[in-house]
Amino acid sequence: MPLDTTLAEEIWDKKYRFRSDTGEDADLAATLDRVADAVAKAEKPANRKFWRARFREALTDFRFIPAGRILAGAGTQRNVTLFNCFVMGAIPDSLPEIFEHLREAAITMQQGGGVGMDFSTIRPSGAPVKGVGAQASGPLSFMDTWDAMCRTIMSAGQRRGAMMGCLRIDHPDIEAFIDAKRDGQRFRNFNLSVLVTDAFMAALERNDDWALSFNGQTYRTLPASDLWNRLMQATYDAAEPGVIFVDRVNALNNLADIERISASNPCGEQMLPPYGACLLGSVNLARLVGSPFEPGASIDEGELEALTETAIRFLDNVIDISRFPLNAQEKEARSKRRIGLGITGLADALIFCGAAYGSDEAVALTERWMGSIKRAAYRTSARLAAEKGTYPLYDQAVLDRPNLVTLDDETRALIAEHGLRNGCLTSIAPTGTTSLLADNVSSGVEPVFAFSYARKVRQADGSSVEEPVTDYALRVWHNLYGETPPPDHVFVSAQTLAPEDHLRMQACAQRFIDSSISKTVNCPADINFETFKDVYLQGYLLGCKGLTTYRPNAITGSVLSVKDAPVTSDAQHAPLTPRARRLEGVTYKLKWPPSAHAVYVTINDADDGQGPRPFEMFVNSKNMDHYPWTLALTRMVSAVFRRGGDVRFVAEELQAVFDPQGGAFMDGRYVPSLPAAIGRIVAEHLDEAGGIEPANASASDASCCPKCGQKSLIRKEGCDTCLDCGHSKCG
Repeated sequence: MPLDTTLAEEIWDKKYRFRSDTGEDADLAATLDRVADAVAKAEKPANRKFWRARFREALTDFRFIPAGRILAGAGTQRNVTLFNCFVMGAIPDSLPEIFEHLREAAITMQQGGGVGMDFSTIRPSGAPVKGVGAQASGPLSFMDTWDAMCRTIMSAGQRRGAMMGCLRIDHPDIEAFIDAKRDGQRFRNFNLSVLVTDAFMAALERNDDWALSFNGQTYRTLPASDLWNRLMQATYDAAEPGVIFVDRVNALNNLADIERISASNPCGEQMLPPYGACLLGSVNLARLVGSPFEPGASIDEGELEALTETAIRFLDNVIDISRFPLNAQEKEARSKRRIGLGITGLADALIFCGAAYGSDEAVALTERWMGSIKRAAYRTSARLAAEKGTYPLYDQAVLDRPNLVTLDDETRALIAEHGLRNGCLTSIAPTGTTSLLADNVSSGVEPVFAFSYARKVRQADGSSVEEPVTDYALRVWHNLYGETPPPDHVFVSAQTLAPEDHLRMQACAQRFIDSSISKTVNCPADINFETFKDVYLQGYLLGCKGLTTYRPNAITGSVLSVKDAPVTSDAQHAPLTPRARRLEGVTYKLKWPPSAHAVYVTINDADDGQGPRPFEMFVNSKNMDHYPWTLALTRMVSAVFRRGGDVRFVAEELQAVFDPQGGAFMDGRYVPSLPAAIGRIVAEHLDEAGGIEPANASASDASCCPKCGQKSLIRKEGCDTCLDCGHSKCG
């Protein structure tokens, strides 16, 4: 089973390929054979061969993608867990017990699990500590110790751990918690989420005051709207904290009668009780669309349901073959048999079917597909209960829980007869690395983040070459049609969608999901605060369980750019400037030595009263080999020009591009690529045009990757991901 891209090959080799003293996975097919064989061992001996074949078939072509811990650990006999994440036990307000829980978190991360904690149980800063005549340092000071521990622990020998830190919105230290990420160095290994209650949202709606209290003692009150605005301003400025609507989470939990949830795993897709475990896998919708881009392209729902049935059984088996870092985690997992089957490739599947992400058509298709998955998941769990027994804490009263009330009569009758094998069944996780492994399909429920970008691939001799990375749907389009998609097509990305589009899709999927969804609402850097501050409120009104946003900012850095002007809280949205009927400009003739035909670069200027400024760019040549990428380049560069401001970074970025096949000497100077030569022309034009103010000296550079040092570190789905070297870290 060959991998389609060098990037996928590298990810498999570094993250999922098993090597030992006695041998190694020869290729991806061997890795998938290992996983299918290990998971089938949970079946009765007489049935193992049959189910091994079914599991292996589901894994073929990445139709079903188990989470990374399963791919890396199943069948290796290593002392690692196959569960991705855990929520740790409730933290007592006692110094010895706090550090005991710190130890448990360290053990869990060492074996490969991310952890989530609710720190609301720790008394606030300044509260008296009886018996020693001292004052408490508060939950944030103890979070610092978790953060330091996480920097030290290398989970499963491959990556640093990931953590989620939660605090209730009525805790007296909530304001310090909200502002903590304004310090760019504090809590770097944490994602932060505020546990927002229904009572607070009601107070916000009534414009009431809100009490901050601990153990029944009120420390002070403030207007609920002031606290909410502070939360939203911090999120606007620093991309955190996110929110978890904790009362809604508990009200909609299948297991609400036997557990209480107060935290989530690091990426927010699994809201879990103390010592709860997160077991994940995804159905790849992009691989299930028949006849992509053709009229009537669709997913065969019978095939989708059959694949879901296999995936549910697969994940249920993993519970029985996995190790657990702590006995309490094993007891919790086996007594409720919670799993989290989700999806990936949704955005690509929608593109194949001609539906733009966030549109009415996309919502309707998502409802159909998610409805099929939910129905098949519950029917399979009921049949597994008949075959293997229900989860130990099963109670038929679960049929009255909201997620089950909405099931069709046939599925409810099946559950009433046999019970359920699993307490919770569905969740939508981020699939960053595994989606890259699966030929770079769109991740989870997210829109396509970027349809193409360049990534440096290190060679054996220590040098590196730049390799283009293309989204799966765009690559399929190119293979079918060999040209750039038209501008009015459905190739929309996270960079162009409005926040409302993200929210519609998340809320749509949430209606069919037992647990929660890892989803980032990407917002442009220049969105004004008055528009931004309602994003979480809109998500709450639409029924979401949790929300997080990402807006490029001066604290976390900007996405896919090197220099940005400083962003302030009152920055106004900058729409594209309309084009005048007649523009003046210059056409430059570029003789690129490797090409037989000249390239002509036209840059037109507009005058806004402060001198000429570049407005649009065109690149033309008789050599049609360059046509697709030059057309895409000119459209993007023109869009940047039309927004105004400092655009010198365009020239800088273009001149940094090098061609692995070699550059050329021009005017006695080595130019690494044709795009770099075009960048030289842009720089020349900007110098002649004048009127372009340099970027403010206080502007923040894009984030640097801690592994390769390149300014290519982006934030999505609660994780930092480097587009150059593939480094990924959640938290």
